[in-house]
Amino acid sequence: MISKSPNFLIILSAPSGGGKSTILTEILRKVDDIDYSVSYTTRSPRGTEQDGVHYHFVSEAEFEARISAGDFLEYAKVFGRSWYGTSISYIKSRLQLNRHVIMDIDVQGAAQISQTEVPFIKIFIIPPSMEVLRERLRKRGTDSPEDIQRRLDTAKKELDWIQDYDYLVINDELDQAVSEVLSIIRAEENRVCRYQNPKQDFLLQESKT
Repeated sequence: MISKSPNFLIILSAPSGGGKSTILTEILRKVDDIDYSVSYTTRSPRGTEQDGVHYHFVSEAEFEARISAGDFLEYAKVFGRSWYGTSISYIKSRLQLNRHVIMDIDVQGAAQISQTEVPFIKIFIIPPSMEVLRERLRKRGTDSPEDIQRRLDTAKKELDWIQDYDYLVINDELDQAVSEVLSIIRAEENRVCRYQNPKQDFLLQESKT
């Protein structure tokens, strides 16, 4: 048998309102070999968000204690307000079970993961234009006009990180964007680097016949 190590962390990043969470939800609905990494955050829940489902909502004291304990694969303070972090123990446990792990994080967190030994791919997601992004933020109905403008200003800065990603997906039509992300994942499973020793394993099959 030709052995391979096909499992990896799938990182989705996008400006706020870019649709990464919606794409992630659709991917989890469509496939059964990918698990979601629930991030920790010190911000308050929005709308119908549930603790342990969308995020682990914790106090700053608990978050800082986890930092001290080395429990985070990455962590960052976003918009100068709230902390976000990813549990390293959860990621490793799922990969060891031969499952992918998918997560949606900002560019700061993705940059930190790039410096670790965890296998990953990074996908950046953007709408077709800044005007589309503005309209999506407005329709979301969770931010004030001032917050929307702040998120748009941040989005312009986040675009500078695109070149550090492996793939770029334009989220114009949701089904198409989801299909493109899934195609990226399946193609990545078959990169030569995922196979441990394909030539030797291939030749061994002949000796057994």
